[in-house]
Amino acid sequence: MQSKSIYKVPNGKLLKISLDYDEKNNSINKINIMGDFFAYPEESIESMENELKNTILEKESLIKKINSIIKWYNIEFIGLHAEGLTEGILMCKK
Repeated sequence: MQSKSIYKVPNGKLLKISLDYDEKNNSINKINIMGDFFAYPEESIESMENELKNTILEKESLIKKINSIIKWYNIEFIGLHAEGLTEGILMCKK
């Protein structure tokens, strides 16, 4: 199933998520993360999108996975954080 969300991160920037997910397994097939936030290094968003494939669409699973990706790739966000990204992704299912 395909879905999109636009989410204003509290104390942050606008986040736009395009999500293709497997309803049966409740997992991410493909995700595009866009918005007016900044991420360093620049290719870290692409890495985040690739790493999130097959992740279960459940708050605790997502936040753990996102935090581990941020740590592994040493990602620095301006205007976005793991909790905001998680909320934006989960809004696609509502």
